[in-house]
Amino acid sequence: MNTSAAMQVAQWREAAHACLQRGDVREAQALFQQVLDRRPDDVEALQLLASCHVANGELNLALARLQAAALIHPEDPNVLQQLGAVHLATADGASAAATLRETLRIAPDMFVARLHLGQALEQLGEPHEALKTYFGALRSAQNQGRWLNDETTAPGLRDTVKHAMRFVDAGRLAFFHGVLEPLQQRYGADELERVTHCLDVYLGERSIEMPDARQRPKFLYFPGIPSQPYYPRERFPWQETLEAATGDIREELQRVLAQEFSLETFLGAPQPGQAQQEMLRSSGSAPAAWDAYFFFRHGERYEAHLQACPRTAALLDSVPLARIRNHAPESLFSVLSAGTHILPHTGVTNVRLVTHLPLIVPPQCALRVGGATHIWREGRCVTFDDTFEHEAWNRSEQTRVVLILDCWNPDLTEAERAAVAELIEAIGDFSASGAD
Repeated sequence: MNTSAAMQVAQWREAAHACLQRGDVREAQALFQQVLDRRPDDVEALQLLASCHVANGELNLALARLQAAALIHPEDPNVLQQLGAVHLATADGASAAATLRETLRIAPDMFVARLHLGQALEQLGEPHEALKTYFGALRSAQNQGRWLNDETTAPGLRDTVKHAMRFVDAGRLAFFHGVLEPLQQRYGADELERVTHCLDVYLGERSIEMPDARQRPKFLYFPGIPSQPYYPRERFPWQETLEAATGDIREELQRVLAQEFSLETFLGAPQPGQAQQEMLRSSGSAPAAWDAYFFFRHGERYEAHLQACPRTAALLDSVPLARIRNHAPESLFSVLSAGTHILPHTGVTNVRLVTHLPLIVPPQCALRVGGATHIWREGRCVTFDDTFEHEAWNRSEQTRVVLILDCWNPDLTEAERAAVAELIEAIGDFSASGAD
């Protein structure tokens, strides 16, 4: 195409966009057709003509335009999303689902495509798949500040988004109560009454007034058990065995600390500056550092670390750790560098508690939970509920290390622990499936 023709196409394109802005669809369509007559492989013209056809109710023409665009750019997620939406409008659920799945393979964060996929799956009579897909779409959009209310939702999507919300509310309620049903049959509904209450609070079906304003679980609140920042030692008879082995554990710790690069940051991948500032602060010239040597994290065993510290590993195996697939236990050597302050934060759930066995504690180191300060003593366990706001600091010029492990809250019955574990696993599986 020569320079003059290219300029003419650019002028038509600019004029067409101006027509669309003032709502003159017919003139815009004529101008885009001129662009396409000159450049048959112009994907933008094909897409915008397809949009005009949809506005005019000409779905078959829109479909033809978008299929042509998809042949030119088969990996363009915007083309595929638009094509999937038109398949959906023609009630071709199977083609819509296939096209939208391909869209999400290329661009998993396109929450509008995920919303339309939920519609397609609902059309196809796959309610559980539609439920997971709608949930994933809503979560993705809301994480980006969209679909929180009418103001953050495009007018053309509001009815669909509200339908998805109703579908998810009803579907999650039925799904998670279905998870509890066989457990209720096994243990009895009365035995799991508090678990049912817990689930209803999680789903927003029942409100809860926290018995202590300092307690703010991020994920799951279990009602009907005492709210207290610290738990008395007599609730955990196994701690005596752990404390008696402090010397052996510390010896293994020293070998770990002597190995360069054996630790990793507790917060995972390097945090953006603001996120790092919200969690850690330094009181000295050196940067704040909170490192870890994990034995378990989110339920995953770190086999090499367990083998490197056999005495510690054996003790952890003897402790009633909370065990929930992909969630718990979490156990580690927690290494707080000189001058580091872990700023106030809260944990996820009160169904499990956190225990520290202090191994290396220089002066000016402390833990504060629910406003109450605890001074670590080497070889002396402390157990607390981390859904209370808590913080820790090392104001010395040396390293502080504690062994951290989590265990079940002793105020849950065995049946409740089993039910909570299955429920949390189901919640995790459901949430993960929404992003597939």
